[in-house]
Amino acid sequence: MASYEFLAGSYDALTTDVGYDRWADYIEGHFVRLKRPVHRVLDLCCGTGSLTWELAYRDYAVTGVDLSEDMLSIAEEKCRDLPHRPRFFCQAMERLRLPERMDACVCCLDSVNYVLKPQKLREAFRRVYDVLEPGGLFLFDADTPEKLESMDGQVFLDEDEDTFCVWRGEYSPRRRVCSFWMDIFRREGNAWDRGGELHEEYAYTMEELEEYLREAGFGRIKQYGELKRRPPRKGEQRVFFTAVKGE
Repeated sequence: MASYEFLAGSYDALTTDVGYDRWADYIEGHFVRLKRPVHRVLDLCCGTGSLTWELAYRDYAVTGVDLSEDMLSIAEEKCRDLPHRPRFFCQAMERLRLPERMDACVCCLDSVNYVLKPQKLREAFRRVYDVLEPGGLFLFDADTPEKLESMDGQVFLDEDEDTFCVWRGEYSPRRRVCSFWMDIFRREGNAWDRGGELHEEYAYTMEELEEYLREAGFGRIKQYGELKRRPPRKGEQRVFFTAVKGE
């Protein structure tokens, strides 16, 4: 089964601990530091639209892009009653194309790690560069190789009243990929429906990601610790990047 085809219906229930309002606060802080108006925002790999909703609720004109039609369907329903409803497009990151330019692009929750081929991520960064206005901001986060390597052999459990999810991590040093095998049980009336999915993340080094940004044309590239304003520290599990398109 394709990634998120079955998980989409349970994704929000299993990610209540993310704290999307805190992520939106962090993103807005970087918008302020950009010292130029930010109105049109691209939420790349928007998933079920929780962050999209937070940004649109704060009066940004948000465009959400994701490869999963199932996730986008939930995102559209979630944002339906907002005064400024976001637009949604079903596209792969490396095939990104929009009808207008954006003031900023955010790509959150280690979405870049899901691009398993470096050449595709290079192309994705070039596409982001093209859809940004001059001086526009690109902000994204990535799981570090240390984090993905540490998940090898680990078993994790997520659950609520209607969903039970067990997933196991397996890291391949040769492929530089961490595979997550998920067994998902979802309550359907008095019965339980079972589904399985495979998710994979590529262990990009921070040096590689910065190189790809420079190749795409970005400047003023900075790295930060997880939801922090400081540089990343040794052993950091998640690193944030900001980069600016030349004016």
